[in-house]
Amino acid sequence: MGMRAQSDLIWLNVATFLLILIITLLPSDVLRVILGLPFVLIFPGYVLTAALFPRRSALDGLERLALSFGLSITVVSLIGLTLNYTPWGIRLYPILISLTIFIVVLSLVSWYRRRRLAIAERFVLSFPLRLASLREQGLMDRVLSIILIVAILGALGTLGYTIATPRVGEKFTEFYILGLDGKAIDYPKEMKVGEQGRVLVGIINREQEPVSYRIKIMVGGQEGGELGPLMLQPDEKWEEVVSFTPRKAGSAQRVEFLLYRDGENEPYRELHLWVDVVD
Repeated sequence: MGMRAQSDLIWLNVATFLLILIITLLPSDVLRVILGLPFVLIFPGYVLTAALFPRRSALDGLERLALSFGLSITVVSLIGLTLNYTPWGIRLYPILISLTIFIVVLSLVSWYRRRRLAIAERFVLSFPLRLASLREQGLMDRVLSIILIVAILGALGTLGYTIATPRVGEKFTEFYILGLDGKAIDYPKEMKVGEQGRVLVGIINREQEPVSYRIKIMVGGQEGGELGPLMLQPDEKWEEVVSFTPRKAGSAQRVEFLLYRDGENEPYRELHLWVDVVD
């Protein structure tokens, strides 16, 4: 059974917007991941493959499936890398919006390129996949096709199993410092004595139980302040702008952020910056 030449693009975009609504509105993280799999792993690569190869004879079904899967991973990675250098960062809604724009734009490009071909030459998505085509291939092509199918199904199955039966993860605490723009750049490097430096400090409790934290700041070996206690529930995040002030001049002064847990006397986590301080 085959679709009309452009209907696959129409249904793919309809499914994209439905997935966005479901992912955005439903509170279940597991359901979001399951519904988001085709949106991330198939749709971007499918529209890119359709734009590059609009002709029916350019690729067979298995080749298009393989390209859709591989190109989707590449596209999502590149979009994520690009978002990391923007004010929006790698977050749910920037990723959803970016992927949606990519899918819509490439769908329009695919539609235009198909329109320029004769109807008989345009690619048409067919269901089910014709097994007869495997018998028509040579031995090596058949072996490679079967390996490809098994690899894709195995990857999807493994991912689905991991989502459905998550393993209890390691207990730990995320502790980080960022620049004021929320990125791992633009830290204070050169300061004057008495000048106030500011960074974004964050804690995420992955200990799977409530934990009380406190943060001690050391500047050039001298105490520069303390925050806390901060009681965080499992998976709760705390993030605030924290300031420090150097009291003496010197090059490569160590600014330390020491994280303590549940009243312990030894630091649980430690982060530091190097700052040159002048009079």
